Amino acid sequence: MFDLSNIPSMSTILSTYASVAASAVLVRTMANEFIPDQLHGFIIARLQNLFNRLSSSQGLLTVIIGECNNGFDNEVFEAAEIYLRSKISSHVGKFRVSKTRRDKNLLVGIERDEAIIDVFHGVEFKWKLNCTEKKDSYYGAICRSFELNFRMKHRDMVLESYLPFVLTKSKELKEENKVVKLYTNNHLHGERDEGGAWTSINLEHPATFDKLAMDPELKKALIEDLDRFVKRREFYKKVGKAWKRGYLLYGPPGTGKSSLIAAMANYLNFHIYELELTSIHHNSDLPGLLVTTSNRSILVIEDIDCNVELQDREFSSEPSKNQLTLSGLLNFIDGLWSTCGDERIFVFTTNHKDRLDPALLRPGRMDMHIHMSYCTPPGFKLLASNYLGICDHPLFKEIEGLIEKVEVTPAEVAEQLMKSDDMNITLQSLIEFIRNKMEQLVEVKAQDKGNNIRENEDDEDDDEGQDGKIIKYQGHKQHGNQTKKRRKSSRLSKKVKTARH
Repeated sequence: MFDLSNIPSMSTILSTYASVAASAVLVRTMANEFIPDQLHGFIIARLQNLFNRLSSSQGLLTVIIGECNNGFDNEVFEAAEIYLRSKISSHVGKFRVSKTRRDKNLLVGIERDEAIIDVFHGVEFKWKLNCTEKKDSYYGAICRSFELNFRMKHRDMVLESYLPFVLTKSKELKEENKVVKLYTNNHLHGERDEGGAWTSINLEHPATFDKLAMDPELKKALIEDLDRFVKRREFYKKVGKAWKRGYLLYGPPGTGKSSLIAAMANYLNFHIYELELTSIHHNSDLPGLLVTTSNRSILVIEDIDCNVELQDREFSSEPSKNQLTLSGLLNFIDGLWSTCGDERIFVFTTNHKDRLDPALLRPGRMDMHIHMSYCTPPGFKLLASNYLGICDHPLFKEIEGLIEKVEVTPAEVAEQLMKSDDMNITLQSLIEFIRNKMEQLVEVKAQDKGNNIRENEDDEDDDEGQDGKIIKYQGHKQHGNQTKKRRKSSRLSKKVKTARH
C-alpha cells in the first residue's frame, strides 16, 4: 500500500523550491558578473547546438509524396496506394471499397485523413492520406498526397530501403490482381486507354496449355522457352540484347493458333496487343504504337501473309509517303524502337509460311517457329477428355487409326464432340465425319488423276495439226496456248468446287 506519511509537507516543498530558485539566481548573477560576454555567448551557442542535436535525433521527419509531379504521374504515390491496401487492418476507422469490371477482386483503399501504421525492420512508419482543394489547378480540383512520418534518425533507411521495398512490393501486388486485357489499334472496338493509341477489353479467353490439343513435346518445349525467357532479365542485359522474344505460329486454319496465343497470355499473365496493319498507313505510325504498350505484354500480328500487302524492301517504283513497308515492319520488330520496353513477346501467325519474306523469319525476329499441325491421336485424347470427360473408350482405337490417315483439324474434331450429350453417339458421329472426309479425298484424287490424263491428251492434240504435222505458224501457236490455258482454268475451277463440297 502507498504510505501517505512519506509525502513531504507543503512547507518543506516551498522551502526547497525557494532554495533552488535562489541558487539559480546566484549562478546567473555570477555568470553575468565574472564570465566575459564573448565566452558567455560561445557557451550558450554550444549548449543550444547540443540541445538541438539531441532533440533532432528524437524528433519526427515528414515526407510528402504527391500524386503528380510536374504534370506526370508519381510512381511512388501509385506504389504507396497499392501497398497500403494490404496494410489496412481492423484498427483503421474508415476505408474505401470499390470494384470495376476490369478488376479481379474488391479494392480497398485508405480514406482521407486516415492514418495507417506500418512496421519495417522493427521501425514504425505512419502514413496519412491528405486531400486538398485547388480550384486553379490544371489537373483537377482535388490534389492528393501521402504524408509519411518517421523518426529523423531513420531518414537514410527510408530513402535507401523502405521506399524501394514499397515500390517492389506494390509491383508484386499489382501483378497478383492483374486482369489480362486484349488491346487493339482499331478504335471501333473496346474502351480507349489513357494514351489513346489502343482500345481494350478484358481477355476472358479460357485457353490454357493443359487444354490445348497440340503436340505434347512441342508444348513442353514452348513452356520451357517461355519460363526461361521471363527469368533472364540480367542475362539479356549482360549480353547486350533487348529483352524480347519472337514466335511464329504457322499451320492450316483451325489448328489452334489464336488459342495458343491466349494460353500464352494466361500462363504469363501478359496483356495482348493485337496490331492490325490495315489501320496503319505509314511506317512512322509504328513507333508511337510500340511505346504505348506496357512491359510484360504480347504483341500479335495475325495472318501476316494476308493482313496487308507489304511493299518489298527493295522496290523500283516511287514509294508513297502514306505507305507501310516491309522495311518499316522489320525495324519495328528488332530496330532501335524495339528496345524501349522490357519483357516483350512478338507473335506472328500465318497459314502459309512459304509466302513470308525470309527476312521476317530469321532469329532475332522470329526466334522460335511453332508448327500447329492437324489433329493427332494424343490431341484427340486430350479433346475427348476436355469435351466428354473420358480418357478411354472402345471407339478410340478406330478414331485414332482414321486420324492417322486423314488430315482433320482440332477445330473440326472439337465441333463433332459437341454434337450430342451422349458420348457413344458423339464418337460414332466423329467416325462418320472422318470417313466421309476420307471418301471425298479419294474422289478428289481420282478426279485429279483423270484430269491429268485428259490434260496430257489435250496437249498432244494441240501440238499436232489435222495432217499430223506440227503447227508452224506463230499465230496458231499462240491460239493453241490460249486454248490450253482456258481448259486448265476450267479444270482448276471444277477442282476447287469439288474440294469445297
